[in-house]
Amino acid sequence: MRIFDPHIHMTSRTTDDYQAMRRAGVRALVEPAFWLGQPRTHPASFTDYFDSLLGWEPYRASQFGIRHHCTIGLNPKEANDPRCLPVLDELPRYLVKDGVVAVGEIGYDNVTPAEDHAFSVQLGLAVEHGLPALVHTPHRDKAGGTSRSLAVVRESGIDPGAVVLDHLNEVTVGEVADSGCWMGFSIYPDTKMTPQRMVAILRNHGTERMLVNSAADWGHSDPLLTRTTAEAMLDAGFDEDEVDRVLWRNPVAFYGQSGRLDLDDPDEAATAGLFAGNSIARGGS
Repeated sequence: MRIFDPHIHMTSRTTDDYQAMRRAGVRALVEPAFWLGQPRTHPASFTDYFDSLLGWEPYRASQFGIRHHCTIGLNPKEANDPRCLPVLDELPRYLVKDGVVAVGEIGYDNVTPAEDHAFSVQLGLAVEHGLPALVHTPHRDKAGGTSRSLAVVRESGIDPGAVVLDHLNEVTVGEVADSGCWMGFSIYPDTKMTPQRMVAILRNHGTERMLVNSAADWGHSDPLLTRTTAEAMLDAGFDEDEVDRVLWRNPVAFYGQSGRLDLDDPDEAATAGLFAGNSIARGGS
């Protein structure tokens, strides 16, 4: 089984997670730029973070036989902090770099005027740079925030097929399906989606334009829930081709619109070293 996790925050995960993901079938992933758990106080902290998404994390992932890609953007939570807004001016120099496969995470947190501004600007950058957009739907008033997100997408002129609205649920999936945008679901303990609920959604809405991710981060999360969902699909009667579509071919198709996916196997020697117990896997320097 091959798995592409289209939304996971490996900056917050350990090398043991990389090792377990490889063994579970994960061969590629996308790490969206996101909030780090506390406020950033200077734009330079963003650029250091973006640089790590383009340098250190791809190297770290390659040691475990996983291809790492990222999305770059000012996330909606921090769009409300005036200290962070200069980051919008820094984004164009990152959006031309190899390894950046979308603009994101963008969208809404509290649905404020500042978030409106950042969302619109970044959708414009996605259009300008010919990149897909990864849109975060808010955790509060999910239905209202999703409807408003779709309205902003329409106003931007971006092709809806180049947009994924993430963190969807049973209430919001239908409207997004009708919009022509891609539908993203985070299999995340307690607060988002379970594998069983995901299977039910796939039964009702099919497998087209569906992305399933773990969204694993600093919180109570599990980077192996993509694999658990794949197994739940098989148990529910989906065949291996349908599982491969959802867990591999769909994310490849969506992020492949960037023209920047690299899905070649990393250095086989590094992968062999993983299972022999190399220094990184042991926590050595």
